Amino acid sequence: MASAGKKKRISNVTNTQPSNNGAGSSSGTVGDGQVTGFVEGSIIRITMQNFLTYDHSIVYPGPNLNMIVGANGTGKSSIVCAICLGLAGKTAILGRGDKVGLYVKRGCNKGSVEIELHKAKGNLVINREIHVENNQSTWMLNGKHSSQKTVEEEVKALQIQVSNLCQFLPQEKVGEFAKMTKIELLEATEKSVGPPEMYEFHCELKTFRTKERELENVCKEKASALEKFKQRNERNKHDVERYYEKKRHLDNIKMLEKKKPWVEYETARKELEGVKKSREDAKKQLKTVRESQAPMLKKIQHIDSQLRPIENQMKDKTVSIREASQKCKQKQDQLDRKHREIEDIKQAFSLKQTEAADRQKRISNTRRMIDDLRAELANVGDQSDVTPRIDAVNAELRRIQEEKAKMEGEKADMRREKDNLNGECRLLKNRLRSLDDMMKIKEEKLRGRSKDTYAAVQWLRQNKHIFSGNVYEPMMLVISVRNPNHAKYVENHIPFNDLRAFVFQKREDMEKFMMEVRDSQNLRVNSVFAPEESCATRAPSRPIESLKRFGFFAYLRELFDAPEEVMSYLCNQYKVHDVPVGTDQTKAMIKTVIEEPYLKVLYTAEEKYSLKKSFYSGKTSTSNSAVRPSQYLTMAVDAEEKRQLEEQIRTAEKSMQAIDVQMSAMQERTAKLDRRDNELRAQKKGLSEMKGKKRQLEQKISTKQDSLRQMEQGGIDLQKAEEETKAQISAVNSQKVAIVAEFMAHMKLRAKLSMEKVYMALETVGMTAEKTKLETDCREGSAELRVLEQACAMLEQRKARLLEMCKGLMRRAREICNMDPGESAVPPDLHTAFSQLPDTMDEIDAMLNEERSRAECFTGLSENVVDEYNRREQEIKNLEKELDEKSNALKTYRQNISEAKERWLNPLKQLVEQINDKFSDFFRSMQCAGEVDLHSENEEEYDKYGIRIRVKFRSSTQLHELTAHHQSGGERSVSTMLYLMALQELNRCPFRVVDEINQGMDPVNERRVFDIVVRTACKETTSQYFFITPKLLQNLQYADEMTVLCVHNGPHMLPPNKWDEKAFTRRCVRRKGK
Repeated sequence: MASAGKKKRISNVTNTQPSNNGAGSSSGTVGDGQVTGFVEGSIIRITMQNFLTYDHSIVYPGPNLNMIVGANGTGKSSIVCAICLGLAGKTAILGRGDKVGLYVKRGCNKGSVEIELHKAKGNLVINREIHVENNQSTWMLNGKHSSQKTVEEEVKALQIQVSNLCQFLPQEKVGEFAKMTKIELLEATEKSVGPPEMYEFHCELKTFRTKERELENVCKEKASALEKFKQRNERNKHDVERYYEKKRHLDNIKMLEKKKPWVEYETARKELEGVKKSREDAKKQLKTVRESQAPMLKKIQHIDSQLRPIENQMKDKTVSIREASQKCKQKQDQLDRKHREIEDIKQAFSLKQTEAADRQKRISNTRRMIDDLRAELANVGDQSDVTPRIDAVNAELRRIQEEKAKMEGEKADMRREKDNLNGECRLLKNRLRSLDDMMKIKEEKLRGRSKDTYAAVQWLRQNKHIFSGNVYEPMMLVISVRNPNHAKYVENHIPFNDLRAFVFQKREDMEKFMMEVRDSQNLRVNSVFAPEESCATRAPSRPIESLKRFGFFAYLRELFDAPEEVMSYLCNQYKVHDVPVGTDQTKAMIKTVIEEPYLKVLYTAEEKYSLKKSFYSGKTSTSNSAVRPSQYLTMAVDAEEKRQLEEQIRTAEKSMQAIDVQMSAMQERTAKLDRRDNELRAQKKGLSEMKGKKRQLEQKISTKQDSLRQMEQGGIDLQKAEEETKAQISAVNSQKVAIVAEFMAHMKLRAKLSMEKVYMALETVGMTAEKTKLETDCREGSAELRVLEQACAMLEQRKARLLEMCKGLMRRAREICNMDPGESAVPPDLHTAFSQLPDTMDEIDAMLNEERSRAECFTGLSENVVDEYNRREQEIKNLEKELDEKSNALKTYRQNISEAKERWLNPLKQLVEQINDKFSDFFRSMQCAGEVDLHSENEEEYDKYGIRIRVKFRSSTQLHELTAHHQSGGERSVSTMLYLMALQELNRCPFRVVDEINQGMDPVNERRVFDIVVRTACKETTSQYFFITPKLLQNLQYADEMTVLCVHNGPHMLPPNKWDEKAFTRRCVRRKGK
């Protein structure tokens, strides 16, 4: 604090509801006590009513640096929340509760925040009253009701931007600053410290550039289309000329086709006149011929009357001759049948002779075979008995069959066992394949979110052997959630940066890994190492059974499986063994649950609750947020199950291999037994044949003897058979004699009838010759008559056809020439055109063929070609006009871009240079290096411009870009703080808020940064600055322009209206004197 001789400004704090557990705040100021030095929009007063930890409190900040100091849980960040929400900021900016009703003090129905802002023409007082029931707010401006939109416009007019991290950096968003992209940082800087029009110029430039690209694309498209149209019309120009040439030939063809019917009509008319004259001459000749043929026709009719009876008699004779011939043929057939009957009798006797000769030969052969069998039987009777040898062979065969049956049973058992093992192996492989598929899905999700981490996983799998301890892939790949419905709790509790982190058993392995993938391969990856002493089995603070009455069913550790080192890290870092998970019952009992001791983080069915207990008042502050749905851990892969499956598959495959070896050995043994069995059966067959041969010989001899007796008894008497044959032949010959006599009688009758018919035929010859001569003469006259009749008929038909043709040609000619039905003269215009054309059909046909041939040469042409050509010519003119308009517009936009770029880029470069000078000076004062520059890959891409911050904290390293991964948390905090301080003197915003940014700094950097903050924020030219911290180092350098706000909280805290600064000072002096 500054010296006591200076006048101090005290913040007046009131509390309308005093209680032992009430919370309040007090502030002490080192300065002149005058409300001077405030810039337009600075905060003069903050009043909080039933807001978070406060019942009622009023805070009066100073115009320069305001250092808000207090222990954790006392309400420092509550002041930050009041500033944000009181100035119409969104709850998402704070990163705490997502509903504004959660910021009302627990147990109250409503709360309010009132902020007074400095304005030259009269201060602006903004009041926001928050209602818990409907999660709504009511607004007042200078005591009058207003809308949120009006409040936002007033705040914007004062250049206040609580959504800009360069101006307002709450505790939960400190890490987000380093994650901002270069483009986001540039926009935030422009809004924060640039002139009001700088960001507008930037947006205008981006809009101009977008429209410029659109116009460039339009111009390119239209120029391309114009060129294509011109090329296409140039290609079609020759086709158009050919089309008109073809049209001229078609017009000639049309005119020739109009004249052709008239020429055809005239030709047909002249031919009709000639046909009429020829018909009259033919009729006269026909009449003369008919009169000369009448006498010859009468004589022919007389001869026909004489010939008709003779021809009838000849027909009767012909029928009688045919009947006699039929009877002769029947008798001839009877004679043929008798000849065949004699031949059959002779053939039957010949067969009996042959059969008798064959029987004698068979008898001789049978006697010879009987003698041979008796000789062989005499030889067989001398050999010994083979029955004992056959019995021995049978015994050995039975033993072999029993052994083979036993081996077949064993082989069947082994085959069944192998089939069972094979089926089990398939099931295990299918399960393993499904686990691998789930792992691939998780890997694809990892690659979609972090390609660098995925690449590092692939490298680790190939190089795992180089590490001495256990190394685990990213946690999201090795964690296996037991129930997919519980994955959301695990995923909400473990940040994604740790879910994609590699876990190492030994620190030296982690350093080796990071040196390779991060430094050598430039991959952005996270890695952690497990505690040396395992925490995986650490017991929870209290057993889960004691919490089940609140709806809790398990601790977070019990919802998933993970390797021991991974579980140890999660228990140590995120206390997963001590975070209970509940149900909707837990949500219903939440007010009772949060009063339970030892609970710091808990989950209900859909929400996460974080509990913080104040060291002073003992009160518990609660924040809650919705549980996000799971994205990565829904697909659970049990690593232990996968290892067991692989081990079971290997065991099953080894067992199947052993069974295959045993079955091969048994197969060889079976083959040996089969060979021995075949040998014994062959031996048994030989012995059996030897034993039964004597009995077979005896049976054969007996059979042959029976057969010989039968053959000797069945003999034929050839002499008797010969006498019977002669008697049968004699009887048949007698029948043949009678048939021959009848045959001869019929032959004589047929000869007599034939002679009579011949005489009749000779008589008709003379009359027929005379008739023939007369008919010949008559036919000659008749032929001439028919010719004349046909000629007349043809001429008549031709006349009718020509007449009809003339009528049709006339109608056709009228139709073609579009004449009226009664009109016969050719119209004058056609008559003129016809006069220039040929007058004969041959010439017209020749000219038509010529014109058609020429027209057919122009193939592939149509009227559409000409229409398309003319239409495209019009489109070319329109495109040329549009291209000129777009080109002029593009030139105008480029001129506007050039002017806007000059208005925006030059001031921006100067602004970045000023920021760089301040930033570099701050880093040099800390024996480090840093720089800020304007970065762009393409000067024309204005939406790609950004501010790049590069820092180094050790002399042995190079400047590295500030990212969320490369620097440590403390280094990021130092860089963020110094960048904000570099903006401080340039800042056009009325105030800046930074909450607990010094927590990750080491003492040396914290002291250096504090000195820079004091020097910079206490200058007269700077705006108001709020610096919130739970603790300060000893022996820091303070300035008179600072305001130190000390926040206290506890059960014995005085009500704000009873606070006496003078009494407090006297007590401090007395304590120092003692």
